[in-house]
Amino acid sequence: MMNQPKFDLHTHTTASDGVLSPQQVYVQAKMAGVKVLAITDHDTVEGVKYILDNYCHDLEQQGMRVIAGAEFTCLLDKQVLHIVGLGLDMDNPALKKHLSGLENLRLDRARRIADKLEKKKLPNVLELVRQKAGDAQIGRPHFAKVLCDLKIVASEAEAFKKFLGASKAGNVSVAWPTLEEVLSVIKKSGAVSVLAHPTKYNLTMSKLRRIIAQFKILGGDAMEISYPGVNKEQQNILKYEVEKHQLLISAGSDFHTPYNPWTKLGLYPEFPNKLNTVLSHRLLTDNYNK
Repeated sequence: MMNQPKFDLHTHTTASDGVLSPQQVYVQAKMAGVKVLAITDHDTVEGVKYILDNYCHDLEQQGMRVIAGAEFTCLLDKQVLHIVGLGLDMDNPALKKHLSGLENLRLDRARRIADKLEKKKLPNVLELVRQKAGDAQIGRPHFAKVLCDLKIVASEAEAFKKFLGASKAGNVSVAWPTLEEVLSVIKKSGAVSVLAHPTKYNLTMSKLRRIIAQFKILGGDAMEISYPGVNKEQQNILKYEVEKHQLLISAGSDFHTPYNPWTKLGLYPEFPNKLNTVLSHRLLTDNYNK
């Protein structure tokens, strides 16, 4: 770690459910001293594409590198997982087709959520959600924000607790791509696959161990071991699984908003420096600014 630049390999912009625009995330990352930044919006590369299209010259001047990434939603059996792809070739045909399919899935989910909420005597919020999302991928946080705007709830957390969370009126199932499909797309696009925030799925440790093993069997490359909310005991367990399955490790802030002090850009818990990071293994010698 001492020989590596300050990095953040998991961040979000308004291209998905982040609060800051791609430009704002880039500027704040510079101010935070981040030298290697991965933009990993949910199921889209539009955020990182904007930065690379508009700030290529500034990147060179700053000695800063931006990695083309995305956080892909998928299923292993019935469990929803998030897989970060790092170093994506954004022009890859398989990736483009996959992202187009995910956009359609999210639009269909939005329609079904709006229909369910309307049946519970809430106003039809779909058009408001579309306006709130703009050009971004529509996600449940956009519904939460609209419900706040309408003063139906006092906070986004309350929106999930009352309407959008598991078993609530606005919760709908989605036929997300399988883990195997997502790993295949990431590999075809020349990128590294990372199992994101493994302790945030509210799973028993035995279930999580089985998922990690399956992730490796299906061709997964790395696992996040340092991110907001993970504690030392959990890190030690993840470290054991990383070594057992010969995975690389990754770290990131999972940044969505500057209003949470625990998710600032470039901020995440320390992790063991004896393990092989994604950066040292591959991305340091690859072309970051794809």
